[in-house]
Amino acid sequence: MIHLLKEVGRGKRGARDLTYEEALQAAESILGLQATPAQIGAFFIAERIKMETVEELEAFVKVGRKYADRSFVHEGVDCAGPYDGRKSSFFSTLATSFVLAAADLPVTLHGTASLPPKWGITLSDILAAKGITGPLLAKESSIRAARQSGVLYVHAEDWCPPLKHLRPIREELGMRTVLNTAEKFVNYSHSPFLTFGVYHNTVFDRLSRLITKLGYRKAIIIQGCEGSDELFIHRPSRTYRVENGEANLQIIDPETYGLDTPVPDISWTPSEQANVTEQVLQGKGDIAFVYQVLLNGAVRLHLADKVRSVEEGIYTCKALLDSGKPWELYGKWLSLLLEPIPNDGWTPPTVRHVLH
Repeated sequence: MIHLLKEVGRGKRGARDLTYEEALQAAESILGLQATPAQIGAFFIAERIKMETVEELEAFVKVGRKYADRSFVHEGVDCAGPYDGRKSSFFSTLATSFVLAAADLPVTLHGTASLPPKWGITLSDILAAKGITGPLLAKESSIRAARQSGVLYVHAEDWCPPLKHLRPIREELGMRTVLNTAEKFVNYSHSPFLTFGVYHNTVFDRLSRLITKLGYRKAIIIQGCEGSDELFIHRPSRTYRVENGEANLQIIDPETYGLDTPVPDISWTPSEQANVTEQVLQGKGDIAFVYQVLLNGAVRLHLADKVRSVEEGIYTCKALLDSGKPWELYGKWLSLLLEPIPNDGWTPPTVRHVLH
C-alpha cells in the first residue's frame, strides 16, 4: 500500500494513474481492511486530487462486488442515486419504483445513512420516518418484501460490510472519495438496466466507458436533481444513454411532453418526503411531483424496452397510477418490512449464491 500511495500521492503534476492490476491491489487493501486508517485516508485524498481513471474505478467496483452479498437475482432496473442524499428536492425515485413494479419491471434501490459531502436526506432516513430501521432492514426482510412487491431496498452497509467499516474515515474526511462512485455500481441484484446520477456533466464520458466495461445491457447517466438519477420536471436534463458500447448525449425536456411545471418550494424532512411519496401514489400529490414520477417512470420503462417511446411510457405510468396498483404494492412492501422475520431458520426458497 505504501508503494501505491507514493504513486498517486506525488501531487497534481507528479502523481500517476494506477494500472488496473495496481488499482485492484489498492482496492483489496482498502475494502479488505488490510491498510491502516491513515493509509486509507491518504489514498482517498490523493485520488480526489488526481481524479480516478476508468481502470481505477473498475477495480474498486470489482472488489466491492467481491465483498458484497449479490446472491439475490432480481433482474430489472438498478436506480443508483447518491448515497449522500438530497436537501432541496423531492425523492421521486421511491414513488417511481412502485409505478415500475406495477408495470412488471423490478426495481433495486440502495443506500445508507447520509454521508459526506452533502449529508442530505437518504432513502434510509425516509424508511426510518416510517418506522423501518435496524433489524427490519435485514436482508431476509428486504428480499421477502421484494419478492411480493417487485421493489428491493438494499441497506448497502449490511450487504457490503466494508462500507460500514470505512464510514468513520469517510465522515472524518468530509469529502467525496472513490467510494462515492464505486458503491453505486455494486449491482446487488444483477440488474441489466441502470440509471446513474451525476452532479457534473464532465464525468459523462468516463462513466459511460466504465458502464460498458461493467456489462450492463443498457444504462442512462442523468445529471439530475442534486446529482441524483432523477430527471428535472421544471427544466431540461442532460443525460447520456449507454448501449452496445456506444454513448449518446440526450437532452430530455419535460416541455416536449407537456409536463414542464414549476416545483413548489418545500422545507424537506424525511417525514415530508414520505408524505409526498404517499400522496403521489394515491394521485393526490402536487402536480409537479406527479409529473416528475410520470417522466422518470416513462424514461425507465423505455430504457428497459417495456414501451416503444417515452410518450407511451408517460401514458402507461399515468394509467398505472390511476389504477391504484402502485399504491397497493407500496402498502404491501411497507407492511412486509414492518413485519419481523420469524426466527425459525427461514430463508427465501429460490435465492441462489452467485460470486462475481
